Amino acid sequence: MIASKEHQELQRKYPVLFDIDFSLDRLIKRIELLSYVNPLNIEKEKHRFFASKYSIEPEFKYPKVKFNPYKLQRAFFAQELEEVKDDVIRGIYKDIINYYSNMVQCIETIGQGKHFYYNSLSVYGTPTEKDVQNARFILHFDDEPLGNDMDKVFTPTDAKDYFEKFVKQYDFPLNIRFSTHIAADAMVTNSDQTLIIKRNTKFSKNQLLTLANHEIGVHLVTTFNGLQQPLKIFSNGMPKNVETQEGLAVFSEYMGGALTLKRLKELAYRVLASDSLIKGYSFADTFDLIHGTYKLNRKEAFSITLRAHRGGGFTKDRLYLSGLRKIYKRYKREESMDNLLLGKVALTDEDNIKYLKQKGLVLPIAHKSYSFDRKLNTNTTLDFILNNLK
Repeated sequence: MIASKEHQELQRKYPVLFDIDFSLDRLIKRIELLSYVNPLNIEKEKHRFFASKYSIEPEFKYPKVKFNPYKLQRAFFAQELEEVKDDVIRGIYKDIINYYSNMVQCIETIGQGKHFYYNSLSVYGTPTEKDVQNARFILHFDDEPLGNDMDKVFTPTDAKDYFEKFVKQYDFPLNIRFSTHIAADAMVTNSDQTLIIKRNTKFSKNQLLTLANHEIGVHLVTTFNGLQQPLKIFSNGMPKNVETQEGLAVFSEYMGGALTLKRLKELAYRVLASDSLIKGYSFADTFDLIHGTYKLNRKEAFSITLRAHRGGGFTKDRLYLSGLRKIYKRYKREESMDNLLLGKVALTDEDNIKYLKQKGLVLPIAHKSYSFDRKLNTNTTLDFILNNLK
């Protein structure tokens, strides 16, 4: 953490700002969207869907919301922003309040069909035509032969051991717990700095390397870097940070030698699944597109369809591919990634970060993503694809 003496000086200089930042920290910690949007009965509904020969609509159940959405939104808008005299900083925090207010509306409407979908759009947006074209471009490449590294032979306990070994190169702790209620095979919860591993699954060697570079090498790096900053909003997350953070995380897979064409195709399928929501596709329609038209196996097709349709229509997944494209272009221009690793920030925050640095409100990063320092990718097809995304 920042040295207390420096922190006290900053608090004396910007008392109102730190009061608001602290107040928002307490409010934001209560709204981890991903802990609410993952269904509780995934396996049961998957079996029911397969038994129906892919015709019924799954009936997902979701965790109960542990806060009063109306009171929480009122608390967000009760912040006395007019007392912040610096126009730039006041503008930053106004955007933050609007963003997290939208997030509360998202959580409040999970499971309510179109109500949730439209709230999701306000937070994550929708795929552009360019995104869809890039996805189709990736999918026209022939599948590559799968080596032994893709065999799913490792247990969740093996995964825990692997991640604990991987994190030793980083100077931060790793909390791990197991769950059956997540859509991904592993994910980081930012609020309690924990890596959650799916209990009822198996992992391949490549998948462990992928998840280590993605979840630990970026998501936990930016979490712990954010916690080192004077302002708590860097660890909680700036508005619209997901595209940049997921782009960095997949780029870390690429640089760490874990990214495969199969994985890139998975991101492409996610874009098409997100795009199907705009077209009004049902769960069964989206599944038919991915499994029936594109011939992806039914287990993976169900997972991709679930990720897009959970809650009532969740467009977050469309951001991985566009984020990777933007981060890769930055890498090709040989621009530093340090500002993007400061915390949960977006590419569009860079000017604000530079401004806050001038004010002494941003410190240098404490942890780097080690994969960024060495390019281990040797797959020339991936290089060709990434160089030709629009």
